[in-house]
Amino acid sequence: MSKFTLPVRLALLVAGTTLPLIVFAVGLAYYNYQQDRSDATRRVLENVRSMRLVLDSEVQRMTGGLQVLALTNSLRNDDFPNFRRIALGFLDQYGKGGLVLISDRKGRLLFSSATEDTASQPLRGNLEIIEKVFATKTPQYSDLFTGSINQRQILTVEVPVIRDGEVVYDLCFSPPISIFQELLEKQRPDRRWTVSLLDGKGIVFARAPNPTETFGKQAPPSFNAEIFRSNEASLSTVSLDGTALAAAFTRSRVTSWTVAAGVAESSLIAPLWRNIAITSLIGGILLLIGLTFAVRMATTIARGEMLHNLLIDELNHRVKNTLALMQAIAVQTFRSASRDERTKFEGRLGALAEAHNLLSQEKWAGSELKDVIARALQPFLLNGPERIRMNGPAVPLSPRLAVVLSMIVHEIATNAAKYGALSNETGRVTLEWEVIPDTPKPRLRLIWTEIGGPPVTEPVQRGFGSRLIERSARDQLGGEATVDFLPRGVVCTVICTLDEAR
Repeated sequence: MSKFTLPVRLALLVAGTTLPLIVFAVGLAYYNYQQDRSDATRRVLENVRSMRLVLDSEVQRMTGGLQVLALTNSLRNDDFPNFRRIALGFLDQYGKGGLVLISDRKGRLLFSSATEDTASQPLRGNLEIIEKVFATKTPQYSDLFTGSINQRQILTVEVPVIRDGEVVYDLCFSPPISIFQELLEKQRPDRRWTVSLLDGKGIVFARAPNPTETFGKQAPPSFNAEIFRSNEASLSTVSLDGTALAAAFTRSRVTSWTVAAGVAESSLIAPLWRNIAITSLIGGILLLIGLTFAVRMATTIARGEMLHNLLIDELNHRVKNTLALMQAIAVQTFRSASRDERTKFEGRLGALAEAHNLLSQEKWAGSELKDVIARALQPFLLNGPERIRMNGPAVPLSPRLAVVLSMIVHEIATNAAKYGALSNETGRVTLEWEVIPDTPKPRLRLIWTEIGGPPVTEPVQRGFGSRLIERSARDQLGGEATVDFLPRGVVCTVICTLDEAR
């Protein structure tokens, strides 16, 4: 073997072992990017659904208030001077900029909260929605239009005033647009997110960021076409600011308005390039080191045959170290978990975080049991708050009890949402608690009862959630937890000793 052939062969050996590792690491980075992008899209869709629920709740609160106004004696008797006092009280809860109007079918104003001189006011704008109120006898929600009274872009909530089964007036409320902007800002998960509210025609009436520059503008054509094609979807689009987004939207069945949100594609792809760069850099350094050692060792071997075997062993040792180091980098950098495991972990972490948030608000002086339970059950109350009934006395909890009970209630509710009464449309849950007088310390008994769920069968083996409930009650609360799989539904009972809330 010549002194030139040996270095070349060793260089090829090092390159042949290092380069596949680099390619494999890059492949793992790209796979993780695809997983992260999929998870991000799912989170965006979950967030727009949540924001839509909040928007619908706010609009239904407005509608309910107007329907109460429509039933007042003042309005029944056409006593508009007295009705003015009631209407102004309704407007006070929404701040400045709100307007209440009453008009007939032709749009002639009979009452305006802005002025007592309705005779000099022009006809109502958007006569089409007034006609819908009279025709359908149901509340209606407008798209963005220019009001004839204040000449501003407005949205309206309109309800019928009915006498003897017939609509006699249209009662209209134009809320301040700032209400929707504030609602959007509160629900925006992160400053890097772009979130928008659009009317039934795809016109922006609230947005973050850049609300002033985008108000009244049509959504981008590709996005606009998609929201008229389906009520809910995830897609890639470009925002009004020219930013590429991984976005999602959902349309409200109440108002036909659309909630849209997205995260910048650049924020998703940046970690991919960073991981590829780090992997390539480390791989290049390792390759360079390996080649350097190969050349140096081969040169040394060429100088003396007697050191040949020793140097070959040293080269093998260094190559093994290189492979081990690359394997460790891949495991640490690109480890991943299944979506179900990640969801469970995030849920438990979320329950723990909510308990800590509540304790932080109370300066870690303890908290009320009802507040702790409400925080833990908040995700399960969004779609049907009436399905979970809570009843029990005021019970102050120490920080330790608050955190542990929050985790226990979250686990019970999670099981109910997956397998029990909260997994269908008809199931209901009753959560009751009482304080048992005892010495030296009173005890708390909390009973979770399910009815109306799927048929109950006792599981063959207990999962992590069941073990967490039992062990937490026994080891951390000094009490016990029992789960009874009755034919009518699961009953879970937790008993623990109460500490003094500090």
